Amino acid sequence: MLCQMMTRTYAGQLCAVARALEVVGERWTLLIIRSALLGVTRFEGFRQSLGIPRNVLASRLNLLVDHGLLERVAYQQRPVRYEYLLIEQGRELATVIVALLDWGNKYCVDDLPGPPLHVLHDGCDGHVRAELVCEHCGQAVGPGETAAVRAPWRQGGDGPWPPAGPSDRVP
Repeated sequence: MLCQMMTRTYAGQLCAVARALEVVGERWTLLIIRSALLGVTRFEGFRQSLGIPRNVLASRLNLLVDHGLLERVAYQQRPVRYEYLLIEQGRELATVIVALLDWGNKYCVDDLPGPPLHVLHDGCDGHVRAELVCEHCGQAVGPGETAAVRAPWRQGGDGPWPPAGPSDRVP
């Protein structure tokens, strides 16, 4: 189960963000996903590209396999060695990675001559960016133009976020 809540950190929260962070919120995990999106598939490839300790990498790869973001596939039998391939749920994190990359390129590269990486569209070489888009009208929207609204089954104000209010809307 991808987002079955682990009870250690966000117990009691009915929040998909908190539950997603249980799966991908640890630092190395999103970097592993980023590397997989860039084509890295093997343990040594992840280890070398990230400089991650072996035990941490093994733990994170197992977590990503257990949660259905990566698939472990044997590519060698003696000794058995595995590739870790992104599957649909893992590939869908590309939007999250691009959003973090754009944010990092804007706010976290002051000590560099410029952004170290851009994502380009294969078809035209245009810059790819993550964007909020209304699924109803297709219009791009900014964070100030949205509202978080409790699901109908949550109208009783059963959790810490979003806070209950007269309209149950959070600007």
